[in-house]
Amino acid sequence: MNVARLLLLAALAGSAGCVTPTGGGPAGGSSFAAYAPTPRESAFLDTLSRRTFDFFWETTNAANGLTPDRWPTKSFSSVAAVGFALTAYPIGVERGWVTRDAARERVLTTLRFFWTAPQGPQSTGVTGYKGFFYHFLDMDTGLRFATVELSTIDTSLLLAGALTCRQYFDRDDAGDREVRALVDSIYNRVDWNWARDGDALVNMGWRPEPAPHQNARGFIISEWAGYDEGMILYVLALGSPTHPVDPVAWTQWTQTYKWDRFYGLDFVQFAPLFGHQYSHLWVDFRGIQDEYMRGRGIDYFENSRRATLSQRAYATANPGQWIGYGPDAWGLAASDGPLDSAFVIDGRTRTFHTYWARGAGTNEINDDGTLVPTAAGGSVPFAPEVTIPALVAMRERYGEPLFGRYGFLDAFNPTLRTPGPRLHHGRIVPGLSWFDTDYLGIDQGPIIAMTENWRNEFVWKLMRRDADVVRGLCRAGFTGGWIAGRC
Repeated sequence: MNVARLLLLAALAGSAGCVTPTGGGPAGGSSFAAYAPTPRESAFLDTLSRRTFDFFWETTNAANGLTPDRWPTKSFSSVAAVGFALTAYPIGVERGWVTRDAARERVLTTLRFFWTAPQGPQSTGVTGYKGFFYHFLDMDTGLRFATVELSTIDTSLLLAGALTCRQYFDRDDAGDREVRALVDSIYNRVDWNWARDGDALVNMGWRPEPAPHQNARGFIISEWAGYDEGMILYVLALGSPTHPVDPVAWTQWTQTYKWDRFYGLDFVQFAPLFGHQYSHLWVDFRGIQDEYMRGRGIDYFENSRRATLSQRAYATANPGQWIGYGPDAWGLAASDGPLDSAFVIDGRTRTFHTYWARGAGTNEINDDGTLVPTAAGGSVPFAPEVTIPALVAMRERYGEPLFGRYGFLDAFNPTLRTPGPRLHHGRIVPGLSWFDTDYLGIDQGPIIAMTENWRNEFVWKLMRRDADVVRGLCRAGFTGGWIAGRC
């Protein structure tokens, strides 16, 4: 038996032994890891959450509520990042980092912008169409950036953040009532059936002008099929009180899953970890099952736990022999990377990429030695006994080049540690690693929200009482756990 195999078995044994079912727990869930962080780990999580919150609070345009795709590099706004920001603001209030009034004012600014921003079929001068929004918007004007697509998933992530605020700002006063009314209007306007383009499944996006890989009607030649972050999209599309899609969409969605074994664990495959995280920011999938998961005998939370542990096992075995990988340094997700080039390092040809959907699974392995802290940070509830120590170890090992003003920089690559290549992103600290120099909003969001869900179920508790989310889950066929008796 080779060394890699021994390391793999040790990683699996060490991880699995720390996870215990709660037998229901406060949310009626299953497989929630019982883990008591050390004082050092708790202090670190406090720092990480606060700095990550500050990213959203300080970099968002206070005049319109638009959050940048990245910082400090000047960029457009990411609609998805706005959704993560809206989710972070109530956390900031509960943690005492901002006042409730200040957070509500920021939320109102954001919602007023998205409700009143121009919508229409034209290619310029608009922010969205049919209730959906373009993937990227100009930070100042809020209008479509360049020729990006009208994005159904990024709109869904924005809506999930808005629904979080609708539940949090629940008082009977003028400000809270306006928050709820604006969220109702923005969500109810979305025409999910138009986005199906005549099929059961929702299309990924649309453009008003002809472009490669789209049909004559402007829709992208790709639908939300196969397990990934699109689960939250279907929950919201099914739960819409005005334009719901047919429940057959969920059935067809699950029929495209790939169940397989990767590094000793059986689960629905999706290589980058963000696909196992995003929907779980808002929906507590512990102990509730649709028809597909009833047939597998687990829930989606357990599925994500296995995906997390398999990535740690993959990094521990390290088949690509990348420098720095191990049981406390792991995690692949979509992220920045150093450059698009190949050259020889330590006698071996290495190919690197810039922004790339890094991941590892039986469907694909996209790995260039770049590790992404949000892969572990966004998986904290699934396996805190391995994610929290990994986050602490990464900060302590690499220090300021990796962990700065707003927490973790987006990515790092210890294999690329010798200066010389002309980089597209980031910098190389000689003898240590390549480090990104940007924070990305869509990678910051899972860290703060999932850490808070693990600590006190904060976002989960809010969304378990959202009637539209519950309706969407019921129409998808979920039963058991906290949703029992509510369909």
